[in-house]
Amino acid sequence: MTKKLLLISNSTNAGEAYLGWPRQAINQYLIENNIKEVLFIPYAGVGITYDEYTSKVNAVFNELGASVYGIHNENDPVKAVNEAKAVAVGGGNTFHLVYMLHKLKLMDIIKAKVLEGTPYMGWSAGSNIACPSLKTTNDMPIIEPESFNCTALVPFQINPHYLDANPEGHGGETREQRIEEFMEVNQNIYVVGLREATYLLVEGNSINLFGMRPMRIFKYGTPAYEVKAGENLDFLL
Repeated sequence: MTKKLLLISNSTNAGEAYLGWPRQAINQYLIENNIKEVLFIPYAGVGITYDEYTSKVNAVFNELGASVYGIHNENDPVKAVNEAKAVAVGGGNTFHLVYMLHKLKLMDIIKAKVLEGTPYMGWSAGSNIACPSLKTTNDMPIIEPESFNCTALVPFQINPHYLDANPEGHGGETREQRIEEFMEVNQNIYVVGLREATYLLVEGNSINLFGMRPMRIFKYGTPAYEVKAGENLDFLL
């Protein structure tokens, strides 16, 4: 089966409705894959209940002719993943998301299910867990997961919400410097700086960038560079 991944950098642009800017991409993804019902994984949500988070996402999907149901309401989360027609993972805190997925023994189950051809979509933290590890998240480690390992549905790392500039007056490292630190000790893996209002679409061995901005590519020993929508990215896979 062909794996199908919609990996979105961020859910909301400033001043827009929730899942506003990627709504057209989500709608197209739902239509092309004939998706009417989606298993939603809200475990990245902190400071919002899982019911509230699921309801918030469901309101958007209802407008697109689909519905979501929360894995937290299922008696058997493993069975829920195995029976899902499609899986969506929302943003929030990646450490908390990974903690819960390992605690419930879902990481490998999700991977196997998606490799069988079940469509997967995620935004922010939900995109992070499609990578080999959570090591390029921007989030604070508010909880310690069993492992940093994730699904490795793609063989590269994503840094969502990638920013080029340092805020004025801030003396700390830039995002690029932080990624360079990662590459010093992880020299054999690509990192993509996925700017806001962009997303990646993976279908089998093909990957494409869509959105309003280019993507930044990092690899140890090579100067970072930009790629635009429409350029060949298959080398990442």
